[in-house]
Amino acid sequence: MASKNNKWLSLQENNRSKDALIECWIRTTSKNLADYKKALALLANNSNNTVYADAQGNIAYWHGNFMPKRNPNYDYTRPVDGSIKATDWQDIHGLEEIVQSINPVNGWLQNCNATPFTVAGEYSPKAANYPPYMAPDGENGRGINAVNLLNKIDKISMDELIQLGYNKHLSAFDILLPSFIEYTKNISLNPTQAKAIDYLNNWNRNAATNSIATSIAIEWATQWAAQIPPPSTEEEGTQIITKYKRMLSEVPNEKKLALLDASLAQLEKTYGTWEIPWGEINRYQRVNPGSSFDDNASSISVAQTSSKWGQLPAFESRRVDGTKKRYGYSGNSFVAAVSFGKRLEAKTIITGGQS
Repeated sequence: MASKNNKWLSLQENNRSKDALIECWIRTTSKNLADYKKALALLANNSNNTVYADAQGNIAYWHGNFMPKRNPNYDYTRPVDGSIKATDWQDIHGLEEIVQSINPVNGWLQNCNATPFTVAGEYSPKAANYPPYMAPDGENGRGINAVNLLNKIDKISMDELIQLGYNKHLSAFDILLPSFIEYTKNISLNPTQAKAIDYLNNWNRNAATNSIATSIAIEWATQWAAQIPPPSTEEEGTQIITKYKRMLSEVPNEKKLALLDASLAQLEKTYGTWEIPWGEINRYQRVNPGSSFDDNASSISVAQTSSKWGQLPAFESRRVDGTKKRYGYSGNSFVAAVSFGKRLEAKTIITGGQS
């Protein structure tokens, strides 16, 4: 229970049940796709999307599992009137009714915590075939990056897959940069502006420890993104590509240039020069319990950035009190690759190691 604007709010939920435990057990012990679908048919998982692969060459994706049927005339991303029957759950969608993709002809699936309607590229499920409440998730930069990379692949080895999982292309800037750079070609720039924009124009938009363009882009885009009001719903917060487009359309080019100037000035003030490689700013440091990040202590340069800019792995970093450098504090910068066949092969690595 909660209250908002002097009105009570309540949440209807499918509480954990015996069927949820049974479904988890059957999934774990499944030997093939048919077994796995029998587990999912219990419709008791109310928290996860599912990606599946097996030694027979099957691949599959299900967007959710427990999915109530609802009146599609209401917007369930916002509170609805709970006192009327029309907003009640009407029934439960069967397994075959939820958003899914099984053995798409392109031979691959991707899931970057985004919309299921790009999960298999052009062979993905179509949004028009499902009620809006079933998959309100938006697209993000990681999703479009994954699709672009996988579209180029016919065959891939395990080591090549791991390398792809660490791809550091920042797809956000494929959207954000071109029109701004075109704008700057038709105005007068001071020497600092011209040099900074030259870095950006000649950049391949891949994050790298020796990249000055990465430093400029991340610091600038962070200020630029702050010009867009925060999302009003959780679902709106997933619309990352929409946010990139709003950054383009709602922030005038003159303001974008002013924000670039401010970012360069801040880099100059903090580091003595704005021409600083990303790896000198972005660091990984292990600290003991109770200790804080320290610029004078040993640390490792990191090429990766936040995944909000479209990079597949995530390395969230920030400055803390008393530091000039940014230190990683969160993310999902790991890869687990599994090859199914007569002999199972798997490789994984966990950031920071194990102890």
